Amino acid sequence: MSEAVSRRTALRLLGAAGAAGAVLGSGGCAATVPPGAGRSKASPPPPPAPAARGAAAAARIDALLERLTLDEKTALLHGARDPAPQGQAGYVPGVPRLRIPALRLADGPAGVRVAKPATALPAPVMLASAFDPALAREYGRVLGREGRALGQDVLLAPMANLIRTPYAGRNFETFAEDPRLTADLVGEVVRGIQDEGLVATVKHFALGNQERGRDTVDMIAADRTLHETELRGFEAAVAAGAGAVMAAYNKVNGVYACESKPLLHELLRDTWGFDGWVMSDRDATHSTVAAIGAGLDMEMPGGTHFGGPLRQAVRGGSVPEAFVDLAVHRILTTMDRFGLLAARPAARPARDPAAGARLARKVATAGAVLLRNEHGTLPLTGADARSIAVIGPTGQVPFVSGGGSSHVVPDRAASPLTAIKQRAGNGSTVRYALGEDLYGRPLPPKLLTPAADLDDRSVEAGRSWSHEGEFRLAEDDEWTLLVHYTGQRPGVRLDGEELFPVRQGAAEQFAGGLLGSAPDGMSVRRRTLSLKAGTHRLAVTAPGGSKGQRFRLRHTTKATRAADVAEAVRTAKAARSVVLFAYEDATEGSDRTSLALPGGQAGLIEAVAAANPRTAVVLNTSSSTAMPWLPHTGAVLQMYYPGQEGAGATADVLFGDADPGGRLTQTFPADERATPVGGDPVRYPGVGGRQEYTEGVHVGHRWYDAQHVAPLFPFGHGLSYTTWQYEKLAVRPERGGLRVEFTVRNTGRRKGTEVAQVYVGPSPDLKLDQPVRVLAGYRRLTLAPGAEQRVTVDVDARALSSWDPERRAWVPGTGRREVFAGRSSRELPLRTKAVVRSG
Repeated sequence: MSEAVSRRTALRLLGAAGAAGAVLGSGGCAATVPPGAGRSKASPPPPPAPAARGAAAAARIDALLERLTLDEKTALLHGARDPAPQGQAGYVPGVPRLRIPALRLADGPAGVRVAKPATALPAPVMLASAFDPALAREYGRVLGREGRALGQDVLLAPMANLIRTPYAGRNFETFAEDPRLTADLVGEVVRGIQDEGLVATVKHFALGNQERGRDTVDMIAADRTLHETELRGFEAAVAAGAGAVMAAYNKVNGVYACESKPLLHELLRDTWGFDGWVMSDRDATHSTVAAIGAGLDMEMPGGTHFGGPLRQAVRGGSVPEAFVDLAVHRILTTMDRFGLLAARPAARPARDPAAGARLARKVATAGAVLLRNEHGTLPLTGADARSIAVIGPTGQVPFVSGGGSSHVVPDRAASPLTAIKQRAGNGSTVRYALGEDLYGRPLPPKLLTPAADLDDRSVEAGRSWSHEGEFRLAEDDEWTLLVHYTGQRPGVRLDGEELFPVRQGAAEQFAGGLLGSAPDGMSVRRRTLSLKAGTHRLAVTAPGGSKGQRFRLRHTTKATRAADVAEAVRTAKAARSVVLFAYEDATEGSDRTSLALPGGQAGLIEAVAAANPRTAVVLNTSSSTAMPWLPHTGAVLQMYYPGQEGAGATADVLFGDADPGGRLTQTFPADERATPVGGDPVRYPGVGGRQEYTEGVHVGHRWYDAQHVAPLFPFGHGLSYTTWQYEKLAVRPERGGLRVEFTVRNTGRRKGTEVAQVYVGPSPDLKLDQPVRVLAGYRRLTLAPGAEQRVTVDVDARALSSWDPERRAWVPGTGRREVFAGRSSRELPLRTKAVVRSG
């Protein structure tokens, strides 16, 4: 018997000995599996069953595995430098002698992030706002086709983590606070991506819900909490056939996710039947023996642990080579499934920018959420549409996408101001005012002594430029100093302090989708300072580097900010209608510190709305926002980060060419302290590196219901330009679940889009803590004026079940249960009761 055959036999014997169940939670907030437990002797998950992939495929993979050397195997288990980089996130070299191709992996939650232009789709949270799984499938297909066309094999998307805290920096990259809605949409995005032949990677498994402390924080969650909340999206991705899973940075119940056997082995593979491969997030691998023993297959983006150290561990006996074979087996099996090992791989499709643009606009229009609309402020019609003031920096500079791995450079992106002017047409007057200066004004030429022009300096390659001077302030002031640059960031010292020091990790790499670069593409960093009256010393040093660079130093002051607001007020007074664009620039690498709009935007909105009550505020924000200015506005339209076609979609909704059919997928709190994690540092951001999910199953809107807290806007909320009536609710048992039927009528004068939602109350027969209501189903529909539709929502058995941690199984919530139907989690005009039976 050959050594390779012996390893294969060992593989199967090890797999046969795998555990059958998964216990993930922390009953008493203690780790289920202690760190380091079962490292060198841990049994890896079994390889995919031959029957599942076909005997021919199994034989092909086995034959390849036998011919691979240990060096070649481990080279497939970690990232490396791409000899022909395309600007993607990762690269895994193949084995040319065996015709195993290299893999290129691109970021892509909202578009394929490579060096070349790609379609910048609306943020996933905006897609989710449409409550439309079929649209999610289309979204995934655009991602899949573009990924293949742009030379990629694996897409690092979608993100399936729940929106647990409104402060989380990547809430725009994911879908919802609700497990059911998240699961529905994640599954369809995965199917769409893979319909086009691209491997989808669901991330961040698991509990990767925040950026603050993400590298080390220990997330403590009970087994039931995990199954009924965070894991639902990942389970749906596996059921949809996701080819890869990305393990998170953080710890889960005491163990790094990349070393968690309960997650990667017992749950993912044994319970759910996942047969793809598991990769680490970027630099999230912390070990060799523990990680590969737990079921991690690939370290990204390099080989710190799965390169030389893994080979040494195999040769030294601390890692059985069978573990390496299993990891390679999973990767090759998935590659084979996607045709990457074929003798003649399928040709890559041509990119279709026009089709991508159409889908981007469709999603941005469908996901627009009208939060408030008083006195018919919107839509803009008649005389109100012929005299418009557009105010705000993102009215002129398109806010396409958030910062970090989801930031995409599009082929083009029009400004909302341009789209509004085009839609208003000839004979209309559209005026613009900045309102708030994001990129600063030049420093006065004679500010410094000795004087220097710091607004547009060029530094030759290999040279350095520096200047030091003094300036004097007659009174205390608040300045924002901004440095714009094209090369290595210049050093700027004020009174001896470096204003723009290099930060660590993602916080340095990602600076936001809007604020991190100027309209001309120069990188930007900013710092706001309170300056005392008197003399200050400013020193600037700019290296030219190997290619040379340009830089400029700019600023804003109390006086310039007051002038911008005054101009905006004058512009608002001169128009019949105002469209004020407000922003909040979230990014991977950092969480928000407040739910308030940044800078002076709250004051700007107050001043403009006081000047013209027909002010519609358009929010280009990542998540829920504090709105102390809300009562003074005429309308508020939530547009999130709307992608490259956001300007046209925004105009479509503002002028009533499309009904705002989006609904909130997260609750907007009335008070920052009154959220599921508000005021409790143990829940967020954690204490001593440990965070507890003590809210249990009461995530998002469920918490607001359980605590009787009134939100600013509830989950599922969204206004329409027409009016709706719900009636004739009927419920009956159907295939282990419930069939819910009711009539929805458009009672207004305009064609409109509605999202009808069904919620179910707790089971009287279960002795488990249950939510007041859970989202059980929904249906998006469009009706003409006066039309009605009989809506049917089938509530499946899973929606009526709870996870029993003692039985380690889903148990049906039998008995007489309340069923609700309506427009949001807090607007449910229809209710009845129905008996749920087991089986």
